[in-house]
Amino acid sequence: MPDLHGKRIILGLTGGIACYKSAELLRRMQDEGATVDVVMTAAATGFITAATLQALSGRPVWEDAWDSRMDNRMAHINLSRGADAILIAPASTDFMAKLAHGLADDLLATLCVARGAVPLLAAPAMNHEMWIHPATQRNAAQLRADGVTLIGPAEGQQACGETGSGRMMEPDQILRALIAFFQPKVLAGRRVLLTAGPTSETIDPVRVLTNRSSGRMGYALARAAAEAGAQVTLVSGPTALDCPDQVTRIDARSARDMHAAVLPLAAQADIFIAVAAVADWGIRNPSARKLKKQPGAQPPQLDFVQNPDILAEVAALPQAPWCVGFAAETEDLHAHAQAKRQRKGIPVIVGNLAQHSMDATDTELIIFDARGTHPLPRQGKLQAARQLIGWIAGHLPETHAAPIG
Repeated sequence: MPDLHGKRIILGLTGGIACYKSAELLRRMQDEGATVDVVMTAAATGFITAATLQALSGRPVWEDAWDSRMDNRMAHINLSRGADAILIAPASTDFMAKLAHGLADDLLATLCVARGAVPLLAAPAMNHEMWIHPATQRNAAQLRADGVTLIGPAEGQQACGETGSGRMMEPDQILRALIAFFQPKVLAGRRVLLTAGPTSETIDPVRVLTNRSSGRMGYALARAAAEAGAQVTLVSGPTALDCPDQVTRIDARSARDMHAAVLPLAAQADIFIAVAAVADWGIRNPSARKLKKQPGAQPPQLDFVQNPDILAEVAALPQAPWCVGFAAETEDLHAHAQAKRQRKGIPVIVGNLAQHSMDATDTELIIFDARGTHPLPRQGKLQAARQLIGWIAGHLPETHAAPIG
């Protein structure tokens, strides 16, 4: 099911060149199942037409507080009733000032003041000097204090030719923030440490031993944990995946690199989720030069050394986080997963069959704990990650559940 299925969103546009991004944002929200009503300020119509947004949304576009299409001429009241959220994108300097001071001199501003309990989100968009101006920063702080969720702004090149903060976030970033807003904050105030992806063990300067892990499951869990309100640190092996929003990523290459990154952080975490496919063995003495193939010569003999067991070491710490392991097996999943859970001394392990999920975008997970098994349905990895995060939040012991101070 799309992430915004059944949601009705009011998309407000204020004056700024970033209005061109709002057309893409509108379509992307619809792709995720949302019904979108567009409200524009007079300044916004100078950058994009109401006809364009009406054609894209398939619904009337609203500009005038006295619009006679409303029988009672109360669009500022009627539009917000039944809405799930109001999203202002772009939110100009002027409109942020209006919101911060409760001004209501046009339809969109009046609608925001009269919205009642409807959540309000805003994506600032302005020249970087306007964004860093003390008045704008005071207004932004006031909006946050009033419960408004600010999305961005980003840094980068601006339409004026200058570069700096104030650029509106891209449509896909705003969409992810909107989706995250609606996710239950079941891990609010928790610190989550994850590992994800493969490790890469050096043979020589150009060759490595690695595995087929894509990192998708670990990255999906990092996103789901951040959506659930957690402070998330992701220690990642080599992967081309983008770091999820609101997640701190630390790159690691080998199993020993990952071990060195994880151990200092583990004692400060409430939850440790070990998803990475960590190599059991590394090369004792990798060659400093590329190993050449010589006619008639024997292949090089690799001398292996056992890598540290990151999950077992974290679980054995005096102030250990609540540990969740992963077991990707090819056979006898139940027996191997439970044996691994007991061997590593952890309360929970999540298992799947590698041949059915390693190259796929969906997965079928089974949760193993001391009480038995808890299977999840086959579904997309992000959906599975959200369900697993919900399960973890519901089973987190009180001793590991203290919110961030």
